[in-house]
Amino acid sequence: MQLHTRHVLNRAFTGLGYVATGVMAAALLVLLLPIFIKGAGAFVFRGTVEFRRFEFEQNGRGNRDALQRELALVSTARAPVYAMLDAAEQEIAAAPPARQRELKSALAGLREDIRVLLGPAPGQPVPVLLRGQYGQTRWDRARVKLHDVLFSETWDYSDPSGMGRKVYVPRSEEFEGLSITSLFPYLEAHVADMLRPRVTVYWRFLTDDSRDAHIFGGIMPELLGTFYLTLGAILIAVPLGVLTAVYLTEYAREGMAVRFLRSCMSTLAGVPSIVFGLFGLAFFINTLQVSRSKSVLAGSLTLALLILPTVIRAAEEAIRAVPQAYREAALALGAGTWRTVYSVVLPAALPGILTGIVISMGRAAGETAPIIFTAAVSVGVPLKLWEVFSHPTPALSWNIYNLCTEHEAVDEIRHVQYGMVFVLVGLVLLLNLSAILLRARIAKKLKA
Repeated sequence: MQLHTRHVLNRAFTGLGYVATGVMAAALLVLLLPIFIKGAGAFVFRGTVEFRRFEFEQNGRGNRDALQRELALVSTARAPVYAMLDAAEQEIAAAPPARQRELKSALAGLREDIRVLLGPAPGQPVPVLLRGQYGQTRWDRARVKLHDVLFSETWDYSDPSGMGRKVYVPRSEEFEGLSITSLFPYLEAHVADMLRPRVTVYWRFLTDDSRDAHIFGGIMPELLGTFYLTLGAILIAVPLGVLTAVYLTEYAREGMAVRFLRSCMSTLAGVPSIVFGLFGLAFFINTLQVSRSKSVLAGSLTLALLILPTVIRAAEEAIRAVPQAYREAALALGAGTWRTVYSVVLPAALPGILTGIVISMGRAAGETAPIIFTAAVSVGVPLKLWEVFSHPTPALSWNIYNLCTEHEAVDEIRHVQYGMVFVLVGLVLLLNLSAILLRARIAKKLKA
């Protein structure tokens, strides 16, 4: 091959590498940017007076005098709303019976929607559920609820194709002829006065327990559960993985048995994660009975099996990368095989081993299927350290799935869902970044 052709090919491959890197970076940006933007909404948002009231009454946070002054202003702004609702009841009582039934039903629905928006009206009984005791705590959700108050959802089937389309009809049309029609423009014009939104920084999203199935509060149980599961998996998998790698590289002779072991590890690495979950349920819980039912211990053992091939492969490659001269020098000085491995080979292979461990931690933190049957629950409290041997725990990965698919108020808690994803992705990225920095730092020390 001519030198000119070789240079052209080198530049072409270099250009393709840059293009591939750019495409990958753009794909990651498209994927992660919405997560970070919407996830940040769990920490920084426009909180209403209902949020500040909740924080003071339930958590004892905030200034009492400032809150009382704010509530007084809010009550003044809301008073005309309740007055118009009461006046409408009197007008409906004088309407014809057929019209009366229709208007009573419409007014009851309107009252309920206003209760969801603003909270219980003065003099009304306080609901048992926490979510019924407060109005909308976030301004973005308050605007959605305001739309529900102002408009009724219906379907238009006038299209000749027969396909219906969703349309929104002003709710004031239901009360035509009554004075309550003035309520709707008043709500639209004064909703900010009734809820008083302002920018709120809620860093306690990471440290608060969830309240009323994540309608309120934070993700501390899920964050702590993820930490317990990941730490437990690492404590189990790392000693087994590193010792196995040492045996395969320093002691075992190549033969049928070793090849069979390597084949088993490769197969184990390719097993779907849901199979690990079913195995953990059948073996660790039902057979070995490490706990009576789901527990952090059973989940950690299952995750340890999942990441074990990764730890073994990373440790094995790191040990093989240590120059043979290191071993020969140690043996020449009279060190035995284990002393050579312990004092020379493993310290030199430490950067690669740590990289594999940290990457395995990221995978263990993000796995869902292995803990569904062995450790995870939808709602729970933060566990004490000694409770991990017998109690299940919420976890970020499982609760993200659960809140997005099975929660009764899935649209109400989008900020919690994105907040959990934000924290989990940030945690995995932080672990990977730590692996890179740790490897570079240790390698630099070893070269010094």
